Amino acid sequence: MDFAKMIDHTILKADATKEDVKKLCEEALEYGFCSVCVNSSFVYYCAQQLKDSDVKVCTVVGFPLGAMSTDGKTAETLAAIEDGAEEIDMVVHVGMIKSRDWDYVKQDIASVVEAADGRAIVKVILETCLLTEEEIITVCQICKEAGAAFVKTSTGFSTGGATVKDVALMRRTVGPVMGVKASGGIRTLEKAKAMVEAGADRLGTSSGAAIVKAQREEEHMAGNRHD
Repeated sequence: MDFAKMIDHTILKADATKEDVKKLCEEALEYGFCSVCVNSSFVYYCAQQLKDSDVKVCTVVGFPLGAMSTDGKTAETLAAIEDGAEEIDMVVHVGMIKSRDWDYVKQDIASVVEAADGRAIVKVILETCLLTEEEIITVCQICKEAGAAFVKTSTGFSTGGATVKDVALMRRTVGPVMGVKASGGIRTLEKAKAMVEAGADRLGTSSGAAIVKAQREEEHMAGNRHD
């Protein structure tokens, strides 16, 4: 299993500099990551850095609270795609989930999917640390109905990140037809393995280089033992 191809190499902190983002792109090229995930102001820059490669540009929408208006989310999506984004990670409106306003939640997600219009895939960030199991199941079902490509655990900016339990629940709920992205607190090879075993097929992490280095070292050691 090649973890590199599952990793969205991420930098979303407020004080990330252009130099930090340049390094992110360079590491993505070096290790062959699936994508870089950045705030939308850096999308065009990343698209230029990665234009002759297989590394995709992913950005976040309605981040990190999810409480932006639907019109705001769709506008942000359209602008990001225009700049070169191929993947959109949108945050659900957690307050509307807690209000059980499922029509709003579905319309919010569907509007971003419609704005992406097949030019970019949409991953929906649930912020699972704030949701009950019942809410996670319901939102996963809504994401499926709304045409999202992935459900994703976390922003990494709330009270908790990805857990094996939540990833497994999300995978059981969406079945094999949707992607499940684990993100938030995945900093070691062991944690990455646990998430994949639970059902994740994409990993959002700022520790991608360390994880892949650890995997390659482990494979090297295993190869030496068999010689």
